[in-house]
Amino acid sequence: MKNLNSVHLNGLRALEVVGRLGSLQAAADELGVSVGAVSQQVIKAEAQLGQVIFERTARGMIATEAGRPVLAALDEGFARLSQAVSIASRKDDTILTISVAPVFAARWLVHRLHRFAERYPDIKLRLDATTNLVNPALGDVDIGIRVGAGKWPDVKAELLLEQEVFPVCSPEMAARLKEPADILALPAIIDGPAMFSWEVWMREAGLSGATLATRHVFNDASLCLDAAIAGQGVMLAWQTLAAFALAEGRLAAPFGLRAKTGFGHYFVTAGMREPKKVKDFKAWIREEMAGTLALFQ
Repeated sequence: MKNLNSVHLNGLRALEVVGRLGSLQAAADELGVSVGAVSQQVIKAEAQLGQVIFERTARGMIATEAGRPVLAALDEGFARLSQAVSIASRKDDTILTISVAPVFAARWLVHRLHRFAERYPDIKLRLDATTNLVNPALGDVDIGIRVGAGKWPDVKAELLLEQEVFPVCSPEMAARLKEPADILALPAIIDGPAMFSWEVWMREAGLSGATLATRHVFNDASLCLDAAIAGQGVMLAWQTLAAFALAEGRLAAPFGLRAKTGFGHYFVTAGMREPKKVKDFKAWIREEMAGTLALFQ
């Protein structure tokens, strides 16, 4: 790494920020310096590298053909530096920060946290309920749990549970259903942002192409579940969403027929060496998940 001695770090930082933001003004705002200072750092770094990294245009700073691989490597390198700073700043091993989707937190996780507290009384949990995919390498989040295909950039994704979907409705509605085709007479409660449609389950049930009459459309799966519990229709749920209501008898899952969506629940971490508190949490979640899956055997 002796070649780093020939280029100032501030110059490389200026190249990375300008490349990421596309303008000197935006870079100056992020770095807290003047536009002129950023411009001089870029010019100096280009001279030290012996390459023209940017083309100055009316549309902003555009990477040259020679500059694009340089900027890609700088972006990755400074992300790693940021990760190192984040790791160094984590001083309290008694606090575990978890990032999860609000629906997973409300419908599955919070009902079980007392058992984690009993087993690990010295660890305090901090829950960040958000739909955004948080990169644990770039902040104070220790671990995330997300639903998707598991191919998110810059993080390590470890499968926790393959997602399966199935109809759920009130026990009173379920009592009227004798075979899968009977479900077509029920009104559907639709989860608008869902990554799958009813066709996923219909195909598994031999009803491909069939449709249900829509009663309600919500932008939140928890609201859909509450509507189903209230007897307003049938919704397509998944294991972690419906498990608690099913166990309490507030919902029923007729037919016992489930369909895989191709998505899954994943642990999301920085991909670095994991501290003991993260390993303990993952092991505990897997144990709890096994209990959930036993409901569907």
